[in-house]
Amino acid sequence: MKAPSIGVTRSGLRVATCPVAGVETVAINLLADTGARFETAPLNGLAHLFEHMVFKGSERRSAREIAEAVEDVGGQLNAWTSRDATAFHARMLARDLPLGFDILGDMLVNPRFDAAELEREKHVVLQELGEARDTPDDIVFDHLQAVAFPHQALGRSILGSEETLAAITADDLRQWRDTHYQPDRLLLAVAGRIDHDDVMRLAEAAFPTRGTPGPRPAAEAVRFTAGRHDDNRRCEQAQLTLGVPAPGHHEPGHDAAMLFALAVGGGMSSRLFQEVRESRGLAYSVSAAITPYVDGGLMSVHAACARTEAAAARDLIDTVLHGAIADLSQAELDRARAQAVAGLLMALEGPQGQADHVARCLAVHGRYLPPDEIVTRLEAVTVEAARAAGAAMLAHAPARAEIGAGGGGRRKAA
Repeated sequence: MKAPSIGVTRSGLRVATCPVAGVETVAINLLADTGARFETAPLNGLAHLFEHMVFKGSERRSAREIAEAVEDVGGQLNAWTSRDATAFHARMLARDLPLGFDILGDMLVNPRFDAAELEREKHVVLQELGEARDTPDDIVFDHLQAVAFPHQALGRSILGSEETLAAITADDLRQWRDTHYQPDRLLLAVAGRIDHDDVMRLAEAAFPTRGTPGPRPAAEAVRFTAGRHDDNRRCEQAQLTLGVPAPGHHEPGHDAAMLFALAVGGGMSSRLFQEVRESRGLAYSVSAAITPYVDGGLMSVHAACARTEAAAARDLIDTVLHGAIADLSQAELDRARAQAVAGLLMALEGPQGQADHVARCLAVHGRYLPPDEIVTRLEAVTVEAARAAGAAMLAHAPARAEIGAGGGGRRKAA
């Protein structure tokens, strides 16, 4: 992957372009450096509802006209909201790039926020929330976030709740747009068959200056807390999770911690999979991963097992994790490193992967990180550093959230 060309429009929008040889398509990633952790408690779910509502019509197009305009040319348009970011994705043929810019700009600059549409979309989100609550291997991660980060926006559901969704008004959506979606708070990455100057011209037209931006909103700092949540509903499978604090994006131990988590729970060859599933048959699935933020992170472990095996699986997971602190091998580290490097480079072979990588680099690090630089950093991690990173994370009492494991149905301190 070649380094992108980066420019800034008159309105302050940062634009990165990545030409990709031999393709006929383009991928657009418009990234807002904001998400659920920027919400206040009474308006929990606002960031996600805003993402939904911009698809429900603009001053120039209805929701149906937005969908038909994209799909008439064979394109795709979607979006997602996380705790620290919101992204809007468009994929289409290169010749239709002006249409993609026109639609995205129209949606985000001139959303209609019709009152009737807002009430209908709240009902849709409530159905999404209900689906999540009915899916134990989904909602258990919300429980884990709530235990690990109590009384913080980071610990609240991205979807919100019945009470908070009911409280959100069209004025709240407009305020969110005016505060978090000023052009100087957005990142636009475009990859594929493109020309940088053409993209800059389209960006200038699609995302003009809107008034005077206020102060940039700040999220409250990460504060991890050990604790436990047990949901004793009857399920075919128990869902077990544990979480411990992990280094954030900018902390020196981030790479070593990521490789430690990958080595112990990143695939079928990982220590957790081999010990818990293959050798003992205690779980159908078991994995570990790190979710980093700019100011901290969480290493989580998840297992799905029979209710009767929950205690044994929980104990074995703890044993395996702490055992890896003492004797993680060079072969295990090298395998995890190979997975990380291959995953990075494979993702960058297409326009979508390149656009996503560049947008996230600019949002998190303020600059483009060449793949070679990331690979060099990963290659510098020693087995001693990986063990030390694991020891630092597992030195903390964990947060635990479990569903259907017979743990007592209460929330308590660890």
